[in-house]
Parts: sequence; C-alpha cells; structure tokens
Amino acid sequence: MAKAKIRYKAVIANQSYTIIGQETSQHMDRVTRLVNEQLQEIRQMAPQTSQEEAAILLAVNAISDQLKKQEELLTIREKMIGLKEQALKSIELENRLKRIEAIEIEAKEVLERTGRGDVEIRNHMEAQQILNEERKRTIQNKTAKR
Repeated sequence: MAKAKIRYKAVIANQSYTIIGQETSQHMDRVTRLVNEQLQEIRQMAPQTSQEEAAILLAVNAISDQLKKQEELLTIREKMIGLKEQALKSIELENRLKRIEAIEIEAKEVLERTGRGDVEIRNHMEAQQILNEERKRTIQNKTAKR
C-alpha cells in the first residue's frame, strides 16, 4: 500500500514552497532546517554568490553526498553478504564438529562395551574406523545366526 501524499509548507531562504511527498512533517522540518543552514554557510563563505548559485552549489553538494552514501551502502551490503557467508560456513563447521564429537562418543561407548576402554582414540578417523568395525561385526553376527 502506497503512503499518502502529504503537503508541507516550507520556508527556504525566505521564500515559501509547498512540497508534496510522503515524508513526515518532522522529517521535512529537519530537511528545511538543514537546507537553510547549508545555504547560509555557502553565502557566508562566498558572499558574492547569488541565491540561485548558492542553491545550485547546495544541490551539487547534496548529490555528491548522496552518491558517497550510496557507495558506502553498497560496500556495507557487500560486507554483510560476506559476513553471512562466513556465518553459514561457521554453522556448517560447528555442525561437522558436533557430528565428529558424536562419532567419538559412540566409538568410546563401543570400546567400553567390548572391554577395550583403555584404547585411546586419537582422531575422528580412528573413531569412525572403530564404529565401522563394530557395524561389520554386528552384521557378521546376524548373518552367522541365520
């Protein structure tokens, strides 16, 4: 749903303007105040500048600032995308670690059950090998019972 159009009466450089837009009165008050402050700064720095020239310089400054902000926003968005990718990789690594820990715990339980609790598991590959051997033994026992 589109925002309603709002009519705003602004006084800029002692001239009245009716601005139609979608922003709040508070926002437009801040915009009007900033425009008047910047016009006054331009006129103080270059007193010979006409009102029209000051307005053009203000517009050029505003567009320049807008372009800088857009570039900053793009940079921030790119960084955010990179951070999201890093976060996903971190979650994936965390999940892998949890799976490895589960394998190691299960392998230790197998060793305890089979009376080999004194065997040290040095890495997850050894833990996986212990589980594979246990599964192989279980399958062989089931096959032998048939």
